[in-house]
Amino acid sequence: MNFIKIPELEEILNNSEDCLYVINFWATWCPPCVQELPHFEKIAKEFDSSRVKFILISVDFPSQAEKQLEPFLKKNNITLPVSAMMETDSNLWIEKIDPEWQGDIPATLFLNNARKIRKFNAGILEYQELKNIINNLL
Repeated sequence: MNFIKIPELEEILNNSEDCLYVINFWATWCPPCVQELPHFEKIAKEFDSSRVKFILISVDFPSQAEKQLEPFLKKNNITLPVSAMMETDSNLWIEKIDPEWQGDIPATLFLNNARKIRKFNAGILEYQELKNIINNLL
């Protein structure tokens, strides 16, 4: 697990690599988020990591990262890269993800700047739905 602030987030959002980024915003206290995490884990194994990169960004309180987030990741066998959002004022970064986003989670951004692909999904994604979106964007 690593920590992320606005500059690191902008680096991801402005990446010019020809690769589909699947960036999921979630929290340990959010039941729908926890429900969909295994879908991301399973689907990540089905795609070539040079074509599709998964990033899970936790919006748990930064002070809870070591006490709550790390044990949660271990207990649930989350192996995908996880970043803990350190910006507690979400108004500073939410509109960088999507201007229409109200901040509700889970939320997922699909991004490939090299191909001018940007798709935002607010709400839970079921396994097949997530897989279909990725296949359609590749």
